[in-house]
Amino acid sequence: MANNPQSPSGNHDPAGSTQMFRAFVDDGDGRQPQTAAPASGGSRVGVIVGVVAAIVIVAVVAWLALG
Repeated sequence: MANNPQSPSGNHDPAGSTQMFRAFVDDGDGRQPQTAAPASGGSRVGVIVGVVAAIVIVAVVAWLALG
């Protein structure tokens, strides 16, 4: 079982996963947390393709329902 001296005594996690995660995040090396990188062109293209595919699927379903 993980023993984390920083955790409050009233919040015991029987699996120890919360304490292990906090120990991983607060590893004490002095680095600041990294922010998310800005969206690259590849992910933007994926979103556009997904939206177009969703519109096509909705149009086909509507055509089949009304036709």
